Amino acid sequence: MAPAGGEATCGACMADPPPFRGAPSAVAYGPVARTVALRLKYGRRTGHARLMAQLMARPLAALRGDEEMLLVPVPLHRWRLWSRSFNQAALVAAGLTRITGTPHDSHLLVRRKATAALRGKGRRERERIVAGVFALVPDARHRAAGRHLVLIDDVHASGATLRAAARTLRRCGAARVSALTWARVVPDAALTGGAGDIFDFADVDSDMQGERMM
Repeated sequence: MAPAGGEATCGACMADPPPFRGAPSAVAYGPVARTVALRLKYGRRTGHARLMAQLMARPLAALRGDEEMLLVPVPLHRWRLWSRSFNQAALVAAGLTRITGTPHDSHLLVRRKATAALRGKGRRERERIVAGVFALVPDARHRAAGRHLVLIDDVHASGATLRAAARTLRRCGAARVSALTWARVVPDAALTGGAGDIFDFADVDSDMQGERMM
């Protein structure tokens, strides 16, 4: 257990520390959070991005430190962006900028290759799939050095995408890298350690390609 007033750290994070410092979410992933995320992503209900940003503003405030903060939405590959016509993470980041005044940069990080769906893959396979997926733009160091970069995405599931993006951002001289998402998957099995119900995080991962609104 964490000391009173301290931050709790899970065993997995202690064994394999993530490349970001702090990764809060506005809500736990459940039926309502899922519906909001999917209606934005696949139903083109772009107004849902404002709702998500409103609820994400408070955990964003909790991440603030001394460094100047910059929001960095997790980018889509150009093919995915072309087919969807928008990046849901960028819409949420823009909403957070309007609400909190925190600037965002949708072009600092690029996704240089498309990836296979993460559904059904183990942790090592997911990490292999997203390895080398992200890259920095040429003037990234000038734009981000010394700042607190906060990755913005819709769902924090397996965390493979966020970890890959954070590792890339750390190369631009950022003082700190954090992550902020709309919803975090916290299955009962992860909380209780029960082995009877194996939960596949990739079933709800932001990279998952097969899911659509019913």
